[in-house]
Formats: sequence, structure tokens, C-alpha cells
Amino acid sequence: MDEDESKSYRWETEYEKTWEAIKEDDSGRIQSSIDEIVYKSIRKRMLAKKNVRLGMMRHLVIILDMSNAMNQIDMKPNRFICCVRMMEKFVNEYIDQNPISQLCFIVTRNKRAEKMSDLSGNLKTHVEVLKTISNEQCFGEASIQNALQLSHSLLRHMPTHTSKEVLFIMGSLTSCDPTDIHKTIDTLAKGNIRCSVIGLSAEVYVFKALAAKTNGVYNVALDETHLKDLIFSHLNPLPSSVTESTLMKMGFPQYINEGENKPSMCVCHLDDEPNFGISGYFCPQCSSKYCDLPVECKVCGLTLVSASHLARSYHHLFPVEAFVEKTTTSDGHCFACLKDFPSGKTVTMCSSCANHFCIDCDAFIHDVVHVCPGCSSN
Repeated sequence: MDEDESKSYRWETEYEKTWEAIKEDDSGRIQSSIDEIVYKSIRKRMLAKKNVRLGMMRHLVIILDMSNAMNQIDMKPNRFICCVRMMEKFVNEYIDQNPISQLCFIVTRNKRAEKMSDLSGNLKTHVEVLKTISNEQCFGEASIQNALQLSHSLLRHMPTHTSKEVLFIMGSLTSCDPTDIHKTIDTLAKGNIRCSVIGLSAEVYVFKALAAKTNGVYNVALDETHLKDLIFSHLNPLPSSVTESTLMKMGFPQYINEGENKPSMCVCHLDDEPNFGISGYFCPQCSSKYCDLPVECKVCGLTLVSASHLARSYHHLFPVEAFVEKTTTSDGHCFACLKDFPSGKTVTMCSSCANHFCIDCDAFIHDVVHVCPGCSSN
């Protein structure tokens, strides 16, 4: 067997050869390789289904494996640190693109499951939780059943019009469970809780059965880049299983400064260190004060959001139409960044406003801005 064939697995190689992903064309340029990376995201949008009912209000429970298996170094510097770094970026993007949704973290280690943060849409809370955990706390065996039972207890009381999801990031191939795990899986399926799994080692039958019975997705990450793609694929809401439309009551509080009034304590910091102040968001139904939005009122249960949060959630329902590829017949420039492109270059064109865009701006418009600058200027 050749030496190259014996080193075909990623975990057997000593160094990461990231430069091999970049290839030169006949003229010695790497622009074609860069365009190929950008075109992957464009092709992914082309495959997206249209006119599908989506679960806009999402409640996502992320379960992190913190067993001994997460100390493996097949991902740099090890599995756990790699996952935590990607989770920090994922939480930031998730709350930005799903402002009326909530998430929480659960870890499983030493045959137990532990809740690290409550269901909320507060970015600061989740980032602080991720910074407090370290790979030195990874020990013992994981317990899939205990983690799933804890997730079920958090999600079972959520209303039917919300999307209840569990994302399990698992590095261990074994699990220590107290009873029959398949009964727990059936309970999750009856509660319409969708469970998806991202494996870091190899395919496990239990996870495959869990994803199949709950209409989730099961994937095994090949490397760090593939792991990031799998995690970030859960940013967009999944098709909703609810067939009937549901009216939901929401409150839109304004930021009020009480001025000369006495400072009052906000409801969101009752469990933590008390926060006294003279300004905040006041619930229009029970007048409870909160520091940030969006939040679910702890007193009356009303969902408190701002108009911008609701508007930013609509880009999932009304995405920007995919631009049409076109080869220019004369010199021109990108409508967004004003970058000149010569005749014969492949660009994209908005079918509504007929403006031309470069490949980079096309990806930025569809992935970040979610608004066509040509259509909005008209």
C-alpha cells in the first residue's frame, strides 16, 4: 500500500494542508477557486423549496457532549474547543436571523445531563455560558436518554404553534442510559419535538433511529469545515408540521425613561444579581419592566418584541429571489459595490429590477442583507 493511501484519513495526518483547497487555473490565478466556494452557497439557495409553511417561533435546545470522547484531537485543538468556538458564532447568527426565537444549552457528562442556560433570546447570556465551560470539565460517559428527557421537560409545555427542536452534538460512541431509550424517543415523537444529531466520530444506530422517528436530520462531520456547515444549516427554520394557522398575542413595548421616579427592579434579573434602574421596556399588559427584547413576560406570559424583530424574521418567509446568471456583452459595474467588470464576465442579474451584481455582492445580499438594493431603491 502506498504511503499516500495509508494517510487517506484526516485523523491520521499530522498537519492540516489547508493550502491544497486552493487551486490555480491555467493562467495561474486563484479567482476561479474562490468563485467555486461562493457558487456553492448560490446553488444551495437554488435548491431551497418555495411556498413552504415554516415554524418562525423556534425553541431550540442544544445538547453538547462533554464526555471523555470530546478530548480527542482529530479536530484542532480538540473536539470540544472546536465545537464551543463554532457554537459562539452560531448563537450570534441564530439570534440575529431568528430574533423571535429562543434557545438553551444542555451538557451531558458523567452519566448525567445538566442545564447550562434557560430558554431565552438573550445573546449575552448564552455567550457567557459558553465562556464558562472548558475542556477540563469533559469527563465520564455521556447519557443520551437523560439529556433527551431533560430536553423533553423543557419543551413539552411550549404552545403547538411554536417549533420545538433539539440539536445533539455527540462525540462519544457509547451512552449510559437508565432505562429503554426507545421509549424516550417515542415520547419525543408524540410531542412533535424534532431531534437532529451531528456526530463527530461515526454513525450510531440510536441516533439514526432518533432522527428518523422525530423527522430530524442525522449527519457525521468529516472535518472542521464540514462541521461548521452542518451546524450553520440549522440557522433557517424547518418546515412546520402544524397545518392550521394560529393567532398569537404579542406586545410591543417602548423604551421608557421614568426620569425623576424612584428606581425599580427589572423582572429579568430577579434570579440573578438585582438590577435597579429608572428606564426599561414595560409590558403593556402587566407593566413589568425588562432590560432587553425579545423576551417572554414572566408575570403574564405575553411575548414582548419590537417591530424590527418581527420584520427581520420575515426574510425566511419572503426571501430574495435567486438572481439569474448572465454574461455581460459590454463593460459595466456592480450596482451594489460599483466594482467594474469587463465584457464577457459572468455576473448575476435581479429579475425584478434588472440590475447587475458581482458574485460577492450576490452572496452578501442573499445571506446577510436579505434585501435587493436595486428593488429597495426603486
